[in-house]
Amino acid sequence: MALTTRLDFRQAQAPIMTPQLQQAIKLLQMSNLELAAFVETALEENPLLEREEVLIEGDSVEINTGTKADDDGDTVTLTKRENLGLDEVPLETDYTNVWQGGPLRPAEGSALPPHGGNTAPGIEQTVASETTLREHLNEQLNLSISGLTERLVGRAIIDSLDDRGFLTMSAEEMARQLGSEIGLIERVLDILRTFEPTGVFARDLIECFALQLAERNRLDPAMQTMLQNLKYLSKHDLPGLRRACGVNEEDLADMLSELKALDPKPSSAYENSSVEYVTADVLMRPKKSGGWEIELNSDTLPRVLLNRAYYAEITSLTKTKDDKVFVQERLQAANWLVRALDQRAQTILKVATEIIRQQDAFFHLGVAHLKPLILDNIAEELSLHESTISRVTNNKYIETPRGLFELKYFFTAAISSTTDGEAHSAESVRHKIKLLIDGETSKSILSDDNIVDMLRGDGVEIARRTVAKYRDSLKIPSSVERRRIKRAMI
Repeated sequence: MALTTRLDFRQAQAPIMTPQLQQAIKLLQMSNLELAAFVETALEENPLLEREEVLIEGDSVEINTGTKADDDGDTVTLTKRENLGLDEVPLETDYTNVWQGGPLRPAEGSALPPHGGNTAPGIEQTVASETTLREHLNEQLNLSISGLTERLVGRAIIDSLDDRGFLTMSAEEMARQLGSEIGLIERVLDILRTFEPTGVFARDLIECFALQLAERNRLDPAMQTMLQNLKYLSKHDLPGLRRACGVNEEDLADMLSELKALDPKPSSAYENSSVEYVTADVLMRPKKSGGWEIELNSDTLPRVLLNRAYYAEITSLTKTKDDKVFVQERLQAANWLVRALDQRAQTILKVATEIIRQQDAFFHLGVAHLKPLILDNIAEELSLHESTISRVTNNKYIETPRGLFELKYFFTAAISSTTDGEAHSAESVRHKIKLLIDGETSKSILSDDNIVDMLRGDGVEIARRTVAKYRDSLKIPSSVERRRIKRAMI
């Protein structure tokens, strides 16, 4: 049979995701910080968009977004706080301390710029900044080493330190990378290890402790042996550590107190990391009449509007075809963003309300009553796709009377019951395991098999390996290690 080329036309239906639909999906899974950054960019790029400003005479304005027909008939509300106009000045402003003369001129020899100049430092530039570890080490390097080659090698070594202040490369690797001799690298390292804080430029934790002990003149053979046998300390095997060091209990206690006084992370005094706080996307509070009041946090909702007056103005001024196309594109983008933000907010509110309805027992009685819940349960109730529920609950937080939780927290696997009753939530079983272990004494340490028997007595059908997995996820050591810890505490 001969092979020939043929051109056919076929008609078929296939789902196609438009760019706007793809962007709407991305908006849905954004956190409130990512969404705020996205909206700021949109406001800069689209002249038809403006931030919604609401001036309110009272303390607040309440926007009713509708009532959900759930068991409690809760009314969901959005609240906006009052915005004070920037042009408003308090009536009691004192003007007696206002300069009434001519323009101010800097004194002779002053570093201040002339009046009206734009080179004055901002207030953020006048605030003293914290010294970083590398800056501190480079200052000591400039005072300790005068040779240009040695100083360059020292700066390269300083730049190779990790967040703890430890070396990330061996002397051989640094020599190969810098094209230098190993002897030069080691000579510079010997000088660097005398810098403050003591312990930097160590290769590992043992060497870091050794440098600090040597500075205190306490690195005797017994302490060196202890540093080489820290594995006993991690297992809380104090008798094994005492035998390895060849000391009595009193000496071992003194050595342990000295070890606790050391700094395992020499760079900790120079850390300058900012703390990031989580802001709730949904707020939940009990109602006096019963049930729950659920509302979106207005502080995390960027409000944008289409400026129709400006659109009408520039439409009348556009003459060329390109200008008209540009204005129409900006109009469509603005309309889409306003609708997409509103749809995102309503979807988050619907999903959060359904989660609260499903996990009502948790909010009233605690984590032991958390029900098994999967994404498909919420998707089926709300007639949404499971992937939509996953995007909504990712990086979204809810403030409840029991604390701040990520929405994903309420989705846990089911563990069978020994009876014909309802299945147990994996999170509630983890909570029960923690309560059982917290109630231990030094004479009654529970093994994983004991925990399995006790849980089965409470109606939880669980395997020993599952108990071990949940115990590890809770950062709880094994029964052998817990027994050593409790004995050491006596």
